[in-house]
Amino acid sequence: MAVVYLEVGQDVHITGGDLSQAVNEGVRQGYQQGYLRQSMVRQPFSARVNTRDNTPAVIHTDIVPGNRLKIIVMPKGGGAENMSRLFMLTPAQGRQGIIDSVVQAVDEAGSNPCPPVIVGVGIGGTAEKAMALAKKSLLRRVGEANPDPEVAELEQELLQRVNSLGIGPEGFGGRTTALGVHIETFPAHIASLPMAVNLQCHAARHQEVIL
Repeated sequence: MAVVYLEVGQDVHITGGDLSQAVNEGVRQGYQQGYLRQSMVRQPFSARVNTRDNTPAVIHTDIVPGNRLKIIVMPKGGGAENMSRLFMLTPAQGRQGIIDSVVQAVDEAGSNPCPPVIVGVGIGGTAEKAMALAKKSLLRRVGEANPDPEVAELEQELLQRVNSLGIGPEGFGGRTTALGVHIETFPAHIASLPMAVNLQCHAARHQEVIL
């Protein structure tokens, strides 16, 4: 699946057509001309007819300062995406609840996401915000620590805990189940501690361009 992040500068004015249509046309050309696997199907609960060009893309748009448009493309495989998990924790579960939930998610995923994986974790916000944070964290360079020292420490502890599961590459056992754990956080409601896990297989590819 083509996941596309658009960071649109607030001073940018798009002319000549619809931006979403342009993104989908780029995906169409890229997947057809590049002989990439076309994996998208229409009416997912019934007919499941292949669109034959891997459209539509999943597009996330943020308005940011400036006069430039950044486009980031991240292909996402179904095996890893199927292992996504949302946990609506209570504040009392705290840090330990997050550790237990991440380890549980990776353990239950087993070999399905084609390990070694990159573990994306989103903490805070609302249910959908946590899910979005988890996926966006996968754009970070593998193993690059969160700039917040407290979060970076949690990333390292989680990486050790996940690798101690012994799942290993492709589920055949070993010390490397994950290449990295990336956490992104957002403030949360006083009554909530939402957190999400999004796994990416070892074929973690993304590319960006600034216009």
